[in-house]
Amino acid sequence: MSASPSAAIATNPSLSAVIRRNAGDPALAWLLFKRLFLSSPSSSLSPSAVSAISRILARANMVSELERIHRHLLLQPCPTSSSALVALARSSAFFGLLDFCLSILRSLRSLSPSFPPPLPLINSMLRSSLRSSRPDLVQLIYHELLLAGAAPDVQTLNILMQSLCDCGHLDDALQVLDKMLVKGCRPNEFSFGILISACCRAGLNNRALELLERMGSQGCTPNIVIYNALIAGFCREGKVHEAEKLVERMREAGLLPNVVTFNARISALCKDGKVLDAYRIFKDMKEDYGGFELPKPNQITYNLVLGGFCKRGMVEEARALVDEMRKDGYFVKVESSNIWLSGLMCTGRLLEARKLLEQMAKDGLEPTLHSYNILIDGLCKQGMVSAARSVMGLMRGRGILPDIVTYSTLLHAYCLKGMVQEANWILHEMARNGCVPNAFTCNILLQSLWKEGRTWEAEILLKKMNEKGYGLDIVSCNIVIDGLCRSGKLDKAVEIVTGMWLHGSAALGELGNAFLGLVEDRNGSSRCFPDLITYSILISYLCKAGRMDEAKQKLLEMLGKNIKPNAIIYDIFIHGYCKLGRISSAFNVFRDMEKKCHHPSTRTYNLLLWGLGRKNQIKEMLNLVDEMREKGVALDATTYNNLIRAFCEGELTSRAASLFEEMLKRGIRPKFASFGLLIKAFCKAGEFDSAEGAFRIGLASCREKEALYSLLIYELCRYGKVLKAKELFQIAFDRGFSIENFEYKFLIEELCKENRVDDAKNLLTAVVNRGHTFDPATFMPVIDALGRKGNNQEADKLSEQMMDMAARHDDDSYHQPSRSYGNMNGSKFHAQKQAGSLENDWRSLLHRDDGSGIVLKVLKRVQKGWGQGSIPISQSRDAELCEMEDHG
Repeated sequence: MSASPSAAIATNPSLSAVIRRNAGDPALAWLLFKRLFLSSPSSSLSPSAVSAISRILARANMVSELERIHRHLLLQPCPTSSSALVALARSSAFFGLLDFCLSILRSLRSLSPSFPPPLPLINSMLRSSLRSSRPDLVQLIYHELLLAGAAPDVQTLNILMQSLCDCGHLDDALQVLDKMLVKGCRPNEFSFGILISACCRAGLNNRALELLERMGSQGCTPNIVIYNALIAGFCREGKVHEAEKLVERMREAGLLPNVVTFNARISALCKDGKVLDAYRIFKDMKEDYGGFELPKPNQITYNLVLGGFCKRGMVEEARALVDEMRKDGYFVKVESSNIWLSGLMCTGRLLEARKLLEQMAKDGLEPTLHSYNILIDGLCKQGMVSAARSVMGLMRGRGILPDIVTYSTLLHAYCLKGMVQEANWILHEMARNGCVPNAFTCNILLQSLWKEGRTWEAEILLKKMNEKGYGLDIVSCNIVIDGLCRSGKLDKAVEIVTGMWLHGSAALGELGNAFLGLVEDRNGSSRCFPDLITYSILISYLCKAGRMDEAKQKLLEMLGKNIKPNAIIYDIFIHGYCKLGRISSAFNVFRDMEKKCHHPSTRTYNLLLWGLGRKNQIKEMLNLVDEMREKGVALDATTYNNLIRAFCEGELTSRAASLFEEMLKRGIRPKFASFGLLIKAFCKAGEFDSAEGAFRIGLASCREKEALYSLLIYELCRYGKVLKAKELFQIAFDRGFSIENFEYKFLIEELCKENRVDDAKNLLTAVVNRGHTFDPATFMPVIDALGRKGNNQEADKLSEQMMDMAARHDDDSYHQPSRSYGNMNGSKFHAQKQAGSLENDWRSLLHRDDGSGIVLKVLKRVQKGWGQGSIPISQSRDAELCEMEDHG
């Protein structure tokens, strides 16, 4: 019996070629296909014809037409329809129509239960699922394969493992490998490569190394991609030595490292701060060793080294590399310009950064949004917020709209400067320009408001955040809790944390009326439960308040809620107990910390050393330092300072000095406190040459030079070396140091006590002539000394200057009541005096009854008309003057 005409047409290969010739016009191809092949419901379709039209339709995403072919094929008898369905599915899978493809797969299983779908189709669908980032479909398709009774091959299982790795199910992927070995499905190098790369990305480099060893036992040879993944993994972990071993192993296996290998090593070295080592590798890559050439650096290599230089602040080296990149043709990407721009901004080279932007425009490299964000961030870090604000206008002029990073950077800068109103304007501008603020942006402003003590405004902002749907996350709650603790409302903070376990962020409603709207969150699906940071804040403030038992209760509550304390929590408890002098309790926490596998850090040991030092337990401190060395815990400047302080307070200056020398030999840069402790101890012991030696070393290595001068001047005065102190003060004065914090009143008093009135008067005159404003009481030791010597004319002259300064002092105090006048008592090493205490120093002169009469004499002359109006005297002050006269 001959085939029907329609069947003959449907199986004619030349007609399939006609369809393919019209691939450029999918609508026409579909029209031809319908007329030629779908003229009858019973017409049979050949796999070649279905393959031809389905590729055209799938490419054009004409899903409804494909579904019509699918329905037509389901009406046809097997096995022809099965082959055509496979062709339809493969074309659809290739072009990413995965849901449609899955429906075809299920049709095949229903039509031919005993004939599973071919593995090439399954593998094609799986690969397409991975390309489309649909790992969920990978597992679904694999499940369909198992339901059909088919046995997956190694390619299928490799795709399944890749899918599991992409989903973060690494353990499941490793189990697939184990099952492959059990079922005799031999894995290949791709199987191991997938898992090794995934382990390295997850930071499980040692596990990846174990897989490398297993490859050999399975007869698989690692390729350069696998080695590069391992090398990059160890480099990211900072284990450069292990990475170098793998490079040698590569060479032994006959594999030459490529540029990817070298880039991984350079990246790791730069990240570890070893930029010069990275640069040496980079230079080696550029050299020609005659027969043995290393891979040449690419754009990524150049950018890595440039970024390393910029992050370390090595501007001159970076500039030389930029010139080299321009010469070699590698400074043609915006990414390279952005790295260099970031380096210039971080080091405050604003003019060069501006020139770079202009050069980018000349070179046809249009600055991107990221470029402008770098510029704005750099200006904000330099405190130039207004300039950063103006950059936004420049951006808009070039058609680039600010994004949430731009606004957040400005918002944060305004908050740091305490310009909360301007920060609020930024938040409103964001909303007006369609850049919706997120919780992160609002939290920046929220934190600033709490720090500024503007509680009411913080409450309003929280309410608005909730109303506008920005969401109150755990960060918002933690900011509020920290703000409450900071403002002394610790009990309220404890109450809210307890309420958060029941109501989430709605517990903030307990703060007051402004928060009542948050109560609506109680039935919401997302709740903010306290986390590790919440408890860290609460425990820290409880310990600071000395409420250690309550802090311990919160720790137990944490553990009950399955929140594991970290090393910071333990450090908080150790500091709290040390502050209260309960050293044994601090050590109990310390030992418990070790039992819980939290390795104590240098900070932990420093806290214990500080506590022992307060108890003068020097022997125990030395034992603890020995323990640090045994356990490989690094000693830092704070460690040495704790020991030096203890030796200095115990008057063991020679041991303190030897510790200081050890500190220098170890390459640990001393802090100002180190020099301060030694200078004070040496001066107290009368070892002034040693004190000056420490001072000289400090000048060479410490940035706080003015503070060093001020400290040594004070200590020399304190222990009778007044002339030496005066010489040192004159040196500081001549070098133009700001002397606002110098102890020159104390120096003047000591000079007067030693009857060196001329020296004291000359020093005072020099300070006045330099234009320094200070407490008028500073004049009195010199005025008194001149009066005692009978030099009343000079005393009167200084008195006039004193009264003139007093007038300015009172006027400034009236307009700026909180101002500190940087006088001799402003030193950071001694008791600080605020403006109020300066007022007392000056006013106390009016109550003197030592018989000198100088102040009264001057004040009487002021009241009689001389210098009238230069100093305001109230009625109450008049009464005080009368009372003083009565007391003679």
